[in-house]
Amino acid sequence: MSAMNLRRWLTALCLALFALVPVVAGVFGQPFLLDIFDRIMIISIAAVSLNLIMGYGGMISFGHAAYLGIGAYSIGIPAYYGYYDAALQLPLAIAASALFALVTGYICLRTRGVYFIMITLAFAQMAYFAFISVEEYGGDDGLVIEARSRVPAGVVDLESNVQLYYVVFAVLVGALYLVHRIVNSRFGLVIQGAKDNDERMRAIGFNTFRYRLTCYVIAGAMCGLAGWLLGNFNNFFSPEMIAWTRSGELIFMVVLGGMGSVFGPVLGTVAFIVLEEVLSGFTIYWELIFGAFLILVVVFVRGGLMGMIAKFERPRP
Repeated sequence: MSAMNLRRWLTALCLALFALVPVVAGVFGQPFLLDIFDRIMIISIAAVSLNLIMGYGGMISFGHAAYLGIGAYSIGIPAYYGYYDAALQLPLAIAASALFALVTGYICLRTRGVYFIMITLAFAQMAYFAFISVEEYGGDDGLVIEARSRVPAGVVDLESNVQLYYVVFAVLVGALYLVHRIVNSRFGLVIQGAKDNDERMRAIGFNTFRYRLTCYVIAGAMCGLAGWLLGNFNNFFSPEMIAWTRSGELIFMVVLGGMGSVFGPVLGTVAFIVLEEVLSGFTIYWELIFGAFLILVVVFVRGGLMGMIAKFERPRP
C-alpha cells in the first residue's frame, strides 16, 4: 500500500473514530470524552488554518491565536448586550477575523523571514493587550458567556453537548476539505510556488503578494470560526488564551503532525493534547518532557507524524 493510500485510510479512520465518540461516551457513561474531543477538534481547526499559511505558504505566524480571541469575543461581546443569535455572532466572528488578517497581513507580508515572525507576534500582542485593557468586558479576568449561540429556526441546539460536538465535527471535516481543495487548485500551486521561489513566480507574471494575502485572510477567517466554536464550548474566554505562547503551541502542533500535509495538524493536535493530559497528571514540568519529545520528532522523523507514514511506502518496481 502506498503512503498516499495509507494517509487516506488514516484520515478516514480518525474521522470515523471522531464521529463515534458521542456513541462511545453514552454507552460507557463517560461524558468527559466529549469535552476532550471537542477541544481536540476545535484546536485542530485552528492548526489546520495555520498549516495553510505555514506549511504550504511558508508564512510562519507567531500570532495566529489572536484569531481565536477575535472569534470568541464575537460571541461574548454581543452576548454581554443580550444578543445570542448565531446569525449575528457567526458572520461577525468570520468577518472580524478576516478584516484583522487583511489589515495586518497587508503589512506583515511586506516582510520576510524573522521579520515576518516578529511582526505577526507584535500584532497579536497588540490584540492581547487590547482585550486586557477593556475592563467593560472582563479585562484580564476574561468574559463569561452566559449562553451558547442560538441557531435560527431551531436547526440545531448548541446547548446540547452532543449537537455541539457534531457541529464542531462538521466544521473540522469542512476545513480539511477546503484546505485540500485549495492546495490542489491553481491558487494553491501559486502559493506553494511562492514559498519555494517567490522571485521566479513573480517573474512569470503572478502577483504573489495578492495570492499570499488572500491565503492569509482565508486562514484568519477559518481560525476565527474555530474561536467562535471555542467560545461556545467553554462559555468563557480569557485574553490569556491568545497570548503568544498559545500561538507557539499551534506551531508545535503543526510541526509535530507534519507541515504541508492536510491531516497532519489534526494528528499533531491529538498528540499534543493527549500528551498534555497524560504528562500533566505526573508532573507540573510536563512541558519539559514534551519539548524533548518534539525535538526528537523534528530531528529524527522528517515530516512529523505524517512523515512516519511515508516510510511504509512500497518502492515502485
